[in-house]
Amino acid sequence: TNEIIINTRFGSTPQLHRVSKSMGARTQITFFDEPVSATSYEPLKGDYLVYSKDIGGNEFGQLFKLDLKTLQSTLLTDGGKSQNGGITWRKDGKGFYYASTKRNGGDRDIYYMDPNNPKSEKLILQVKGGGWGIQDISPDNKKLVLGEYISINESYIWLLDIETGKLTEVTDRNSKGISQSEATFSNLSNEIWLVTDKDNEFQRLAAMNLNTKKTTYYTSDIPWNVESFNLSEDKKSIVFITNEGGLNKMYLMNTGTKAYKEIKNLPIGLISGARFTKDNQTIFFNQSTAQSASDVYQLNIKTAKIERWTESELGEMQPSDMSVPKFIEWKSFDDLKISGFYYPASPKFKGKRPVIIMIHGGPEGQSMASFLDSNNFYTSEMGVSLVYPNVRGSSGFGKTYLEKDNGFLREDSVKDIGALLDWIAKQPELDKDKIMIMGRSYGGYMTLATAFHYADRIKCSVDIVGISNFNTFLKNTEEYRRDLRRAEYGDERDSKMAAFFDKTAPLNNTDKIKKPMFIIQGTNDPRVPVTEAMQMRDKLKAQGNTVWYLEAKDEGHAFKKKANIDYVRLAIIRFMQEYLVK
Repeated sequence: TNEIIINTRFGSTPQLHRVSKSMGARTQITFFDEPVSATSYEPLKGDYLVYSKDIGGNEFGQLFKLDLKTLQSTLLTDGGKSQNGGITWRKDGKGFYYASTKRNGGDRDIYYMDPNNPKSEKLILQVKGGGWGIQDISPDNKKLVLGEYISINESYIWLLDIETGKLTEVTDRNSKGISQSEATFSNLSNEIWLVTDKDNEFQRLAAMNLNTKKTTYYTSDIPWNVESFNLSEDKKSIVFITNEGGLNKMYLMNTGTKAYKEIKNLPIGLISGARFTKDNQTIFFNQSTAQSASDVYQLNIKTAKIERWTESELGEMQPSDMSVPKFIEWKSFDDLKISGFYYPASPKFKGKRPVIIMIHGGPEGQSMASFLDSNNFYTSEMGVSLVYPNVRGSSGFGKTYLEKDNGFLREDSVKDIGALLDWIAKQPELDKDKIMIMGRSYGGYMTLATAFHYADRIKCSVDIVGISNFNTFLKNTEEYRRDLRRAEYGDERDSKMAAFFDKTAPLNNTDKIKKPMFIIQGTNDPRVPVTEAMQMRDKLKAQGNTVWYLEAKDEGHAFKKKANIDYVRLAIIRFMQEYLVK
């Protein structure tokens, strides 16, 4: 049967729901105070599924088995201080392989478990590094293809013989600066499909012969990243998704002829999670647009008919209340072209409009032409325009652009915001004297850096789980992440780098910050520890600055609980009323 499990929030937190027909009623099947994520059906009968859940946003995901008849959950992993996830089932459904940091908290080893007997768990492969994960299992259940992630610009593929424990290099570990991921066994025993930017600016869909290592690229005529792909059960078709300038497109490929075509009749927007059904006849995917939240759709491959499976309620929001993004470009200090999306305030507001610059995290994230969700309140009810910049270092624009903010180049991306302030000043409908900077995570660092570099040109700022000093951040972030972050930001153990971090740290430049700041943080954040927010708050307060501070005791890096999300939103609106629009 075609039945899907969706993850959505109707109560306090996102939970699992079952939907068994197009636009059918959803039946909630998990009921926890904590959000549930990453779900995987037992592949043969689907009598049960395995899901992940953490506590208070600490990201130490534990695996649970959910019996779909009784709705009883059983804890499968240690329940403690380890991260567990990335499930790959055996083809016969007898058990699954997964990655866990339980051995030492820093290295992500590979384990096997039969979920009907959690004590069956055994360590399959011991590795070094927090970036390892399983990408696929061979049809005969004898081999795993593994990925080793070093940074967004560098990742490798390995082959593990499960019986002997022998690990073989698939990609060349000595060829640096190449991204290679999503490896999947093809219908030929000696071939894998993968996504890679080898010899190219962008990620291409490719096939590699495991014996000769010869790689053939199939999407070279698309000058954008292939973000993800899914191979059908019979291995005869591939569905892949591209990111073309902040919008997604979906393509279908015949693996025999290698011919592919774009799937038409999709609304312009964002697409994710495309997967074939077992019968190879249909594809399920998520889609959202600038005026609709994410919903699940089903594509019939033969008839090309698209059927909607869920409909997210938007409350009282009407399409006319929602701001539609416009693509914008400006030149930075070195003539590099920077782009972003501009969401104008509702036309019912007259005169020059205040602006929020919303800076994405990552730092390798990307602002896309997405649904504003509750941020429509700013444009529709407060008359504030929004700009989402993709400063250098953002993904989606090729690997050269991606590397332009690494290490000692960090502040070049802050100058891109300076150039955006110049662009805003030239727009007749925008008020250059009423600009607020807002960002989360790395975007929080960018917010803090902008607050001291361009103190005279902004009115106020909102820093959400931001980094205030890369030295203290790298010392205190969770161990499994540390080396992965050093690859992007630089290594604080190098004295030159540490000195650069000290010089550029917003924490050490608070004397230049003049405008009101709102700092928001989750106590249990494993990525950007709460100490980053506290030290910034304390220093600004001590020198007499206006600082609002909000800390959620039961949240981490992203706020997931409705009461907290609503509270933070209202607090930001109050801060804006006081310091931006007044």
